Amino acid sequence: MSEPPADGTLVVTDALLDGERVGLRCGPDGTIAALGPDVDAVPGEETLDAAGAILVPPLVNGHTHAAMTLFRGSGGDLPLMPWLEERIWPVEARLEPEDVYWGARLACLEMVRSGATRFWDMYWHPEATAQAAADAGVRATIGAPFFDKGREVAAMREGAIEHLDALSAFGGGAVSPALAPHSIYMVSEDSLRFLAELSTERDAPVQIHLSETKPEVDDCIGEHGRRPAAYLDDLGLLTERTVLAHGVWLDDEELDLIAARGATVVSNPAANMKLAVGKVFDYPSARAAGVRVGLGTDGAGSNDSLDPLAELKLFALAQRHAAADATAITVADAWAVATGAKAPLLGATPLEVGAPADFVLLDPAAPELAVGDLTADLVYAVDRTAVDTVVVAGHVLMRGGIQPERDEVVAKTAERARRLRV
Repeated sequence: MSEPPADGTLVVTDALLDGERVGLRCGPDGTIAALGPDVDAVPGEETLDAAGAILVPPLVNGHTHAAMTLFRGSGGDLPLMPWLEERIWPVEARLEPEDVYWGARLACLEMVRSGATRFWDMYWHPEATAQAAADAGVRATIGAPFFDKGREVAAMREGAIEHLDALSAFGGGAVSPALAPHSIYMVSEDSLRFLAELSTERDAPVQIHLSETKPEVDDCIGEHGRRPAAYLDDLGLLTERTVLAHGVWLDDEELDLIAARGATVVSNPAANMKLAVGKVFDYPSARAAGVRVGLGTDGAGSNDSLDPLAELKLFALAQRHAAADATAITVADAWAVATGAKAPLLGATPLEVGAPADFVLLDPAAPELAVGDLTADLVYAVDRTAVDTVVVAGHVLMRGGIQPERDEVVAKTAERARRLRV
């Protein structure tokens, strides 16, 4: 990560925005102070010559388990529950904070390479992930996984409060806390009610996996007499602070309910396809209902990529394929989902004065950007090799595709992954 100039300003010159040459000034408070064709550097300001690079907002990874980079490729041919029970959970029981820190640092490197500057995370030792995000210079909303099936319930609830307090202590607003019940099948009804009350009391967002597989839905109906979204609503956990990861098996009534409550669904098409959950999240129906929708990669154990640009293309193609309709999703909608613009809770960053100075510069020489509509190219043509520069809060995290800390992070993560191998 680059060191900011003494006065805290960075000025980008000769960038291309909506076909117009513009400059962008980052203020000392990490926001966009000026943007337009008349913006230029003055003496004393750090200058970044974009040389005609294309200026776009950053992407948001709305659901991941960052430190699972440690488990990339492990059990890749197993279904969801055997993968969790046989390969992932036994090794996770041996995790140390240092493992999680370096696994998350590697995840941050990968996401920045793809133009993502913010992610939503649910993983063990969440303070280690928070420190990794802070050290990497990116933004994150982080929660400690809450499981109470087979665990000491009082200790889990006490831990949830402690983690919430600890994560709240990370300064600057770049890292924020969340509650993270794993799922309706791993958390008891009483604890889900407890977390709903805690979320209201602390105004804390909630992340939860929901309706990822058909057996999850069938079991919920059999046990509680209603489908998962309605069950969460009965417990007070379906609100404008709620992020529902996956949502593959939601029906139309549930989508209407989610929209009415203002909750957000984050689609994770690559992980869903790899784990063969049997269905594609129905974006056209979600859009018709007015559901807020974001895009996530899930963890590197189940994807295995943390590349939101690759996820974006897959998301758009899956919608058209599943609907057998080439008009199922427009490129404008797909890009808006990937940048968080369709789900305010996730933290989209618009390119406007007063917004956080988070942005991406795309290589104008990238062949995929040479011809055609820019938004269509972003959705269907480009990959992360087109991402030249990434800036967060006015600090340059990557320039010319170079990330100064890459070699150290890769080596340290590989070392920690070797320690965990069975």
